[in-house]
Amino acid sequence: MSKQASYGNIVRDGLWTRNAGLVQLLGLCPLLAVTGTMINGLGLGIATTVVLVGSNVVVSLSRRALRPEIRIPVFVMIIATFVTVVELVMNAWFHELFRILGIFIPLIVTNCAIIARAEAFASRNSLPRALTDGLSMGLGFTLCLMALGGLREALSQGTLLADAHLMFGEGARHLTITLVPEYKGFLLAALPPGAFIGLGLLIALKNVIDRRLQQPAPAPEPGRTAAATD
Repeated sequence: MSKQASYGNIVRDGLWTRNAGLVQLLGLCPLLAVTGTMINGLGLGIATTVVLVGSNVVVSLSRRALRPEIRIPVFVMIIATFVTVVELVMNAWFHELFRILGIFIPLIVTNCAIIARAEAFASRNSLPRALTDGLSMGLGFTLCLMALGGLREALSQGTLLADAHLMFGEGARHLTITLVPEYKGFLLAALPPGAFIGLGLLIALKNVIDRRLQQPAPAPEPGRTAAATD
């Protein structure tokens, strides 16, 4: 991405054009593994966004002081530091959700989307742009996690926002939406193959939307144009 890219383009790239989950296909391991419910996807998405924003900011601030030979190891250390902070916070304040997400919280360190943004964007741009890029990329990845989690949860359990109390406290138990009462469930959606199928459907939907947006507007018919002129 050009250093002169507008903030609007940076946000658009993160949310849609270069979405880490739907376009770049980065971070697929956690994307497919933890999206059994929408809340699980939201929890991991927020954790990833915090790490993305924090690492982008620090990398951008320190980019002129880093020698090219050591920049990648330093980037990994910066990312690992933020992941450790997120892991400790989640373990302390969101313990049950932390246990569900398990190993995929520390594995954020190896998420290719984070190191890619540090190297390709944050190390070459100013602090405001790096902050915007980290926030938009993280939000785009979070929305992808939530969409896939919501799709799988709806098909496998017939609900949305189940276990919302794991993130928002006991008062959020009533947020669960029952789509189909006494739903028997569709087991495939809860299994790993269902995650692959669901992601494929989301990617296909995005491609259809992109193609329709790229279609030129139909030209007005000559007869109608002449009648309008008269």
